[in-house]
Amino acid sequence: MKYPIYLDYNATTPCTEEVMESMLPFFSIHFGNTASKSHPFGWVAENAVEEAREKIAQLIGAKSKEIIFTSGATEALNLAIKGTFEAFLPGKQHFITCQTEHKAVLDCFEEIEKRGGEVTYLPVDEMGKISIDQLVKAILPTTKAICLMWANNETGIIHPIEEIANLCEDRNLILITDAVQAAGKIPVSTSGIHLMAISSHKLYGPKGIGALYVRHNHELPKPLAQIHGGGHEKGIRSGTLNVPGIVGFGRAAELRMEEMNEEANRLQKLRDRLQEGLLKISGTQLNGSQDNRLPHVCNIAFSGVEGEELLKRVNQKVAVSSGSACTSISPKPSHVLKAMGLDPDLGRASIRFSLGRKTSEDEILQTIDWVEKVVKELRE
Repeated sequence: MKYPIYLDYNATTPCTEEVMESMLPFFSIHFGNTASKSHPFGWVAENAVEEAREKIAQLIGAKSKEIIFTSGATEALNLAIKGTFEAFLPGKQHFITCQTEHKAVLDCFEEIEKRGGEVTYLPVDEMGKISIDQLVKAILPTTKAICLMWANNETGIIHPIEEIANLCEDRNLILITDAVQAAGKIPVSTSGIHLMAISSHKLYGPKGIGALYVRHNHELPKPLAQIHGGGHEKGIRSGTLNVPGIVGFGRAAELRMEEMNEEANRLQKLRDRLQEGLLKISGTQLNGSQDNRLPHVCNIAFSGVEGEELLKRVNQKVAVSSGSACTSISPKPSHVLKAMGLDPDLGRASIRFSLGRKTSEDEILQTIDWVEKVVKELRE
């Protein structure tokens, strides 16, 4: 199969050769279970896991003991949100999040509301930004936690996490952040944060492994376990550890620390070239702020075309995602773009372009030419 140009790195990333090589021995030679404490097979596996834990902690400025391995960011966010809610039971509870969060967050809060919790969903402006004043006004005496993503997966918009962390410190609130799209792409720090979800496959590691940073040495409660059975990961997340996945995650984190800044500069130049070329097409606009966003992402709306057909045609030669959550019957506008006030038809005709390690200048030029051709044909 001849694959199209890949510009969907926010969906997933390919494992690097170094990551795959680091994992292979742990499928065969070093196949031990970390819970096997009485023989070398278990010792070797445990040592490999702890080395990886340290590398992942370094990526986000944490201590290794604060890293809890999960099956991915969705599980990590479920643990963070539901676990925090259960830690404060039976008292009355209020949480603050945002309308543009990932569904892994929004669906968790929907569940919390079913269990009697109160949730405020902050609006965003047309640029995708929240208002700190509105955030402050939303805080109630019963507020337990604020949950806001570091960077948006559709628009790349970065929230002012440092300012929000200071607010949470002042008000003695738990701060939960989904840093999946930020970690390994831009510098992130756990300073002032209590719970942070990250994912391996977004930073050139394997799928099926993620982590939850759980802050130590503070008086606010830690989340209660959502999976029981053996007391693994300090009793917070039971289950046999995915040793090959964890080793790969650790190697990926190590590589991102080495490459991240230089790669971000390269991708920002390519992203800007792509964006400039696409915005020369009549009837196009950038969704979200041009400033303070991830360096490798742009989300473009194309007026005068039908969204589902646009996505099908563009994907013949360039693999991208729409701003829409499409079903097989009818596409619905992205909840992120809807929250930003975008017209539904324009929301359906929006495309997220996300660049990565293998993106070349030639691919960007080919993409501009192809998208321009598709849009022109669809408008005729």
